[in-house]
Amino acid sequence: MFYSVRVDGTISLFSAEASGPGLADLAGVLCGPGRMTGFGRTAARLSAVVDEPWRAGALARECRRRGVQVQVSAAECGRPLVRTPFRVDLLPLERRWNRGEEKVLPEGFRLDGAMLRMWALAAGSPQGNGYLLALDPAAPETHERLITALAQLGVPAKVQKGEDTLLRVTGRRRLAHVLELIGDAPAGAEPAWPSLVPVVRAV
Repeated sequence: MFYSVRVDGTISLFSAEASGPGLADLAGVLCGPGRMTGFGRTAARLSAVVDEPWRAGALARECRRRGVQVQVSAAECGRPLVRTPFRVDLLPLERRWNRGEEKVLPEGFRLDGAMLRMWALAAGSPQGNGYLLALDPAAPETHERLITALAQLGVPAKVQKGEDTLLRVTGRRRLAHVLELIGDAPAGAEPAWPSLVPVVRAV
């Protein structure tokens, strides 16, 4: 169990704990590296290639909390692959996030704390005095709209230029708000969580 509590002791309306875990939360993985694959019109599955084995384990546990079993294996590139079975109840995600072979952000998409928590597990990391969220480089059409979705959640972010496509959130107040939204880090996922103390990564 994790909690996201305001200073006054109340739970934020948009926090990960506000409505309990649900399948809609898996959209947070799609904000980062996740992909939906349909099986005709009968079922769909979610898959994501992540950078570290602990991310795969944490995502698997969060999926199980939502009633979805996943398989963790190695992708062709050698990185961990998290993949659900084909399920009828994942079809709505596939229909909203796919346009043919292209991943798209659904019309009217609204990010919430539970989705942001899944995004952080899949592709978030603290760096210096900021927090990075990786975007899907193969889905550039989603990037600007995800920046807007974060801003609507009260988390303004800017693109950090470099080899990877990353969004950077800076400022102690904004980082505190991210923590309020996503709750405590699950066991083993602490390296993915925002820090209010500047984090220096070994080169």
